[in-house]
Amino acid sequence: MGTWIAPSAIERELYAAKTAGDWAAYFDVLARTPLYVAQSRKRSDAHPDSVFFHATPDRTLVVHTAGMLPAPTPETVYESRSLRWFAEVWAADDPAFLAVNPRSPVEAYLTTAPADLARWRAHAEAAPHYGLPEGKVHALFTGGPLHGPVAHGLAVGGHLAVTNGEFWNSLAYHGSGYQYERRRVAKSWSITDRPDWLATLDTLLDRGMVSPVWEYALRVRRALASDFAGPVDIEHWRHAAEASLRRNAERAAEPQLTPDGVTVARPRPAAEVEGEIAGVKRLIGRITRYEQRFRADGLLPEDGWVRSVEGWDIGRASQMARWGVGCRYGTLAEAEKAVLRAGEAARETYRSWAEFSAGYILGRCLHFDEEEFGTWYTTALAAHLALTTDPASPWLNIPWN
Repeated sequence: MGTWIAPSAIERELYAAKTAGDWAAYFDVLARTPLYVAQSRKRSDAHPDSVFFHATPDRTLVVHTAGMLPAPTPETVYESRSLRWFAEVWAADDPAFLAVNPRSPVEAYLTTAPADLARWRAHAEAAPHYGLPEGKVHALFTGGPLHGPVAHGLAVGGHLAVTNGEFWNSLAYHGSGYQYERRRVAKSWSITDRPDWLATLDTLLDRGMVSPVWEYALRVRRALASDFAGPVDIEHWRHAAEASLRRNAERAAEPQLTPDGVTVARPRPAAEVEGEIAGVKRLIGRITRYEQRFRADGLLPEDGWVRSVEGWDIGRASQMARWGVGCRYGTLAEAEKAVLRAGEAARETYRSWAEFSAGYILGRCLHFDEEEFGTWYTTALAAHLALTTDPASPWLNIPWN
């Protein structure tokens, strides 16, 4: 390959097939990878369900594989489609050639006669999967940071990158295409414009979405573990949490002297206090059962416990920064700043990648899983195992501190 480094495993496979003259293998790679076509952002916003072909003067339509995409710009966006899709929609008056990664060592100019389109469909039908496999670590070898603070902040979002089958270190993010990314954040996060994105990102970076009740319960145990320099019995934990809640309720019932004078006491109803105590006790039991499963599955060491669930917000913040770039709600500079903040926040709360991972997964499970240990748990566990065992994982190559 000379001095050229393939940006990702996709282009590496294309190069190997091309240099070997194995065009069947080249088409096999194309059939299972998204192909990105440039669009005017203004036109895409006006026609969000359409993809327009803009041919070059020599009647060629240019497409890129994921590792070869240009950096995002405000005016131009990219939509991804499969080779099968191109074969099905190609019309007689469409461009004469499909140019894959032109002006690169893996370029190919494909003719588009009916027999060619049939060949594309045949390879697509034989493809074992489409897109990068989910549950595995994928990286950009060039075009994305592999070491340093920005890489650390991106690796904090590793759970979602692995679960979704994406490059973990792609800051110049295009995702699955401009309109797809917009639909995704609108459906999952109710984000439809830049102010929504900025507000959500700031809340995540401030760890403001994680339930304060979860964090309160864990904070009580952290204090006990520090005071007694060892493991905390569940009944001791429950008793301490109850005592703390009762003290807080008693203080609320006492008049307070402030610079503005005496604040009138606002005692809480006894039923409300008792309900809160019962709820926290149930939560402690739930956390304990999750931690038992975490130990059995290798998420925690034999005597390990979860320090905080803030990791769930922090990990999602790292990804939210990239999603904003893909949706053109934010700039690369803004995303980099947010990713750096995510890395700093993770280091403030946790002492290792493993501790961070356990906190992220517990937060995800408390929110979604309902102790079913279903896909909300199993996919996160698979991501954890990949990130802690794959030799190419950023968690094994980037120091925590």
